[in-house]
Amino acid sequence: MARFDDFFQTELTELERNGTRRVMRCVERRDAVTIVRDGRVLLDFSSNDYLGLAHHPLVIERACSWARQWGGGSGASRLVSGTTPAHQQVEARLAAFKKTQAALLFASGWQANASVVSALCRLAMTRTGVAPLVFTDRLNHASLHHGCQAAGIRQIRFRHNDLGHLSALLESRRNQPGMRFIVTESVFSMDGDRADVAGLRALAERYGAFLYLDEAHATGVLGPQGRGLSGLTDGIDLVMGTFSKALGSFGAYVAGSRAMCDWLVNCCSGFVYTTALPPANLGAIDAALELVPGMEAQRQRLHDNAGHVRQAIRRMGLSTGSSTTQIIPIEIGDIDRTMAFAAILEREGILGVPIRPPSVPPNASRIRLALSAAHDRAMIDRLIAALATAATGIGA
Repeated sequence: MARFDDFFQTELTELERNGTRRVMRCVERRDAVTIVRDGRVLLDFSSNDYLGLAHHPLVIERACSWARQWGGGSGASRLVSGTTPAHQQVEARLAAFKKTQAALLFASGWQANASVVSALCRLAMTRTGVAPLVFTDRLNHASLHHGCQAAGIRQIRFRHNDLGHLSALLESRRNQPGMRFIVTESVFSMDGDRADVAGLRALAERYGAFLYLDEAHATGVLGPQGRGLSGLTDGIDLVMGTFSKALGSFGAYVAGSRAMCDWLVNCCSGFVYTTALPPANLGAIDAALELVPGMEAQRQRLHDNAGHVRQAIRRMGLSTGSSTTQIIPIEIGDIDRTMAFAAILEREGILGVPIRPPSVPPNASRIRLALSAAHDRAMIDRLIAALATAATGIGA
C-alpha cells in the first residue's frame, strides 16, 4: 500500500456511506443510442450526442482522412509548431458559423472555461488596478466557478436565471470600481432550462459589463442553423462552446472579436501551455460544422420528442423542473430513491443516469435524461413505459 492510501480510503469510505461514491462502468457503443453494459443491451438516454453525429459517416471518414494526411498527433502547442492548416481551417469555419470575427480552439470545455475566465479576471485587475466584479448564475458549471477561484475572485452570485436579482446586484454596485463581468450558461446542463440571452445582453449594455456565455449544451441544437442562443442576438462579448456534445467529437472553442482571440493566444494559460488538438479530432469537428447548419429536421425531431417526454413525465406526477430543451431532469430529491429509479430503468433496458451531489445541490438528486435526434418514436415510447414502471416502483 502506498504511504498516503489511508487518506484516500477514508474519504472513499465516507463517500460510500453518504451514497455519493461514483465508479466508472465500461460501455460498448453499437450506434448513436444503443450501448452494451455488463452484458445488457440498453437504450442510452444519458449521452450528450444530441444530434447523433458521433457516428455519422462523414464525421468518421473525415477524422480518418485528416489523420492519414497530417498524422496521429499535432506534436506541440499552438505557439511552438502545433498550428497546422487544419487548425486554421476549422477556426475560420467556426468563426463563420458563429458569425464572429475570430474563433480559437481549446482542448476541452473545462479547460476553456477555467483558464479563460481566470485570464479575463487577471486582465481586468491589471488594467484597472482593482478586482473585477464578476456576477455569476449560482447554477453555473463547476469550470466557470473554478475560473473565478483560480483568479482569487469572490463571485457575486445571482439566483438562477433571475435577471431581476442580477439587475438589483448590478445596480447596488453601480458606483463601485472595477470591470464588470456577467458569466452564465445559455442552456444549463443539469436543469435543461434556458437563459434569457437578450435580457442578459441588455443588462450588460446598461451596466457596461462584459458578457461571457457558455453555449456547450446549445451549440448545434438551438438558434438559427444550430448556432446557439447567441445566434438570436448581437453583441455577446465572448461565446464559449464545445464539440463534445451536439457536434459529436471533442474539444472546445471561444468565439468573439479578433483582438480578444489574439490576446487569449498570448495570455490564456489553457491555450498557451497545452498541446494542440490532433488532426483526427479536427477532421471530425470540420465535418460536423459542415453538417450542422443543414440539420433542421433533426433539431425539430429532437425538440418534438423532448416536449412529448416532458408531458408524459408530468402526467406521472413527476417534476421536470423548468426544462425546455433536450435535457430533461426528473427531480426526485432523495439519493436512495433516485438510485432505485435508475436501477429500475436499467432493468427495463434504459440507461438514465442518476445525478447526485456534488453535481447538484443537496436534496436535489435526479435522473438526467438527455435525448438525441437519433432516438426514434419507438425508442421514446419504450422510455416512457420504463419511466412509468420506475415511478410506480419507487412509489412516486
